[in-house]
Parts: sequence; structure tokens; C-alpha cells
Amino acid sequence: MADTKIGKITHYYDKIGVAVLNVTDNPLKTGETIKITDKNGEEKFTQEVSSMQVEHQQIKEAKKGDDVGLKTDQEVKEGDVVFKVK
Repeated sequence: MADTKIGKITHYYDKIGVAVLNVTDNPLKTGETIKITDKNGEEKFTQEVSSMQVEHQQIKEAKKGDDVGLKTDQEVKEGDVVFKVK
């Protein structure tokens, strides 16, 4: 099964290791596994979604159109693409 596109990284706060994810395609829930790739589709890493926030409030699910703060295990860059791993 193919991975499902969730959205793109629009910003990264390197001091706290948090990325801003613009959810453009499919919802995302905490506990799911994501894969982050660069603009060229080169895989960077996979991780489980442990924490998401909107306006400093913890959420369990991000819906299409949301901009969410997402704690990442490694550094990401603006324009990186996020996929849900099946």
C-alpha cells in the first residue's frame, strides 16, 4: 500500500524541535507513523506522532486546512513533505 500525503512543512523552530505542518490532503492523528521527505522525494526519516498542538492547545487529530505544531525527532526544512505510513 502506498503512503498517504498529509501536507507540507511551512516552518521549523530549531531551538525547540517543532515543525509547523500545513495539513493539505488527509487528517493525521497522534500515535500514527509519518515519513518526512525533502522536496525531491528523498526520505529523511520516519517517526511516530507523539504530540500535536494548535494555538498552544494539545490536539489528537489534525484535519485538512489545519496548521499544527508537530514535535519532530530530527531537523526538517520548509517545503518538506509529510506522509502517513500505512
